[in-house]
Amino acid sequence: MPAEARIIADRFFADRRLAETRAIVVLKDGVPIYERYAPGYNATTRLIGWSMSKSITATLVGQLVGEGKLSLDAAPVFPEWANDARRAITLRHMLHMSSGLSHRESSPQPELDDTIRILFTDRAQDAARWSKAKPLEAAPGARYEYSTATSILLADKVQRTLSPGLTNPEARKKAMRAALISRLMIPAGMPSLLCEYDNAGTMHGGSLCHATALDWARFGQLYLNKGVASGQQVVPAAWVDFVGTPAATDSGYGGHFWLNRRRPAGRDVALFPTQGPADAYAAIGHLGQYVIIVPSKRLVVVRLGKTQDDVLEPVRVALGRLVNSLPDSR
Repeated sequence: MPAEARIIADRFFADRRLAETRAIVVLKDGVPIYERYAPGYNATTRLIGWSMSKSITATLVGQLVGEGKLSLDAAPVFPEWANDARRAITLRHMLHMSSGLSHRESSPQPELDDTIRILFTDRAQDAARWSKAKPLEAAPGARYEYSTATSILLADKVQRTLSPGLTNPEARKKAMRAALISRLMIPAGMPSLLCEYDNAGTMHGGSLCHATALDWARFGQLYLNKGVASGQQVVPAAWVDFVGTPAATDSGYGGHFWLNRRRPAGRDVALFPTQGPADAYAAIGHLGQYVIIVPSKRLVVVRLGKTQDDVLEPVRVALGRLVNSLPDSR
């Protein structure tokens, strides 16, 4: 690893503005060139991905689209939506966070937010059922609104597609766990991946997947390699292109991945578009979780930690510096 890049990477563990960094992993052409952990963490520690879990869920959707079992533009997504305006919602809308469903992601009163309620409080028993019942507040495809509930619905759709008619919660969990193992964990080399479920057996595909830093890096490598791992096409190459293509309603968002592009005015910066590179994109999670994929550099950068979102800008800037300190591939 170049000396300048190593100095930048080491700074994540020394600079208070970049705290609390728990792990940094850098892969170049699939080979680890930097791997470091904060005290109390190591290569076997599972670390929560928070909203990076959304990109895991999108990967499963992409596999099913590639197999012809799901369609990006078929509607209605759920039979419960067939008899009202929600019948126009498609998987494409949901993956682009433009379903139009009423949702409250976060606010100064978190106890009232839909996300907290479906994860931890009064709606947590059956998050998908409650999310599915939400009414429209905008026309499908007309407005971007980030929504963890949407990702839970996508996970539910995956489970219902893979195991139709299965209703017992424990059976649903077991079937989904088996699908994760056979479809992603084994072929992509992510044996530590562990996702949580609600009491109805629906995977918390918007927030609660955990993995080691190296396994998160291998997830990024899967996308860097156009969906190929160990010689196997795990995710269709067309899906890799789809998730990295800007949504119509937000130029900085793709298919449940974030793009290194400027976003519409008034929306939070996701990566480092003023620093480049333009082809970088990422799975990003609450409190500063990043799996950054940079095709032009054959690079994957993982940062895991716990940094409050309102002081996250120095972390983003430092990640941009780290990425740009490494050479382009020839």
